[in-house]
Amino acid sequence: MNAIVDGILLIEGREIKGKALLYDERIRGIVGPGDIPENCGIIGAQGLYVSPGLIDIHVHGYLGEDASDGSVNGLQIMAEALLKNGVTAFLPTTMTVKWDDILLSLTAIRSVKRLSTQRDFKGSEILGVHMEGPFISPMRKGAQAEDAIAVPDADRILSLGDVVRIVTVAPEMSGGHPFIKRIRKESDIIVSIGHSDASFEQAMEAITMGVSHITHLFNAMSGLNHRAPGVVGAALTAPVSCELIADTFHVHPGLFSLLLKVKKESLVLVSDCTRAGGLGDGRYTLGGQGIEVKGIQSRLNDGTIAGSVLKLNEGVRNFRDHTGITTAEAVQFASINAAKAIKADREKGSLEPGKDADIALFDRDMNVFSVFTRGNLKYVNKDLDERKFPLASN
Repeated sequence: MNAIVDGILLIEGREIKGKALLYDERIRGIVGPGDIPENCGIIGAQGLYVSPGLIDIHVHGYLGEDASDGSVNGLQIMAEALLKNGVTAFLPTTMTVKWDDILLSLTAIRSVKRLSTQRDFKGSEILGVHMEGPFISPMRKGAQAEDAIAVPDADRILSLGDVVRIVTVAPEMSGGHPFIKRIRKESDIIVSIGHSDASFEQAMEAITMGVSHITHLFNAMSGLNHRAPGVVGAALTAPVSCELIADTFHVHPGLFSLLLKVKKESLVLVSDCTRAGGLGDGRYTLGGQGIEVKGIQSRLNDGTIAGSVLKLNEGVRNFRDHTGITTAEAVQFASINAAKAIKADREKGSLEPGKDADIALFDRDMNVFSVFTRGNLKYVNKDLDERKFPLASN
């Protein structure tokens, strides 16, 4: 067993000082310094935040790799790189591409998902797949490829329940209603509304059928109007979890406080990051289409917004700074709220005893210093001065 001492523990939205976090492969408890068991390995946090690991339930790619490539090696690169952002678990997210390409991607993800729970795996854990399409509306396709859009077909999805965790659908499309009913009745897959031109009434009807999630709120969906509230209006009024890309570009930060008040525990911060993440300005691809990245903006050649280059830890910082909440409160939107949205909160999302020891150490600016998954040290910031931050001592 190990103990992390001298840090600020982020527990259920509170910042706790003067306590030690005990863990092995799971969180074992929170005790005073005098109650640390003998022969316990000691890790000095030196005043850093000791946080539950972040969970990104919508991330397409990172560091040149993309979940839709169908590459085992590419997924492993993604998983290892995401650790540097404090992400201990994630859902690789596929695009609206040809069905055979989606199946190829799922085969690769299924393989790496199994590997990701092993002690010697070098990256964050894969919890499943978020399928963002191909069952979307051409009216709100955003950066998705229109020629790959398909009619909602539950038979295609139900056979993939071992790996698919979320499927995004436009419920107003022909076949949308029977699709939602069957997915919810015959599987544990979460159905999300996204890339949809549904009216408020159509969206609310889909929610009564079992939709429980909204993909990147405000983006690629019918907007909020006082006479036609659209998908956004339904999302804000119904008991569904909602994703927010908190890069300050996809959604104006002036709305962050509103979302905080309205959605509370149902708001989930996501990155929606593309393969351009971590690589800087330049030209890349997304779902087979060319994109150009300048600063925090990523667009198709015609100017359409195309994913992001956001790091999830930066999204947490942005949300905190624009709402005035504490770091402990902000972290919840990318940890326990994400876990609840995909029904993984019994094992993930907080530093509650009995849960997996997925832990990240951050400074005030949400820079990542070290990351543990299932109690195994997976990442250490090489720029650290070890004299100021001893990661292991007895």
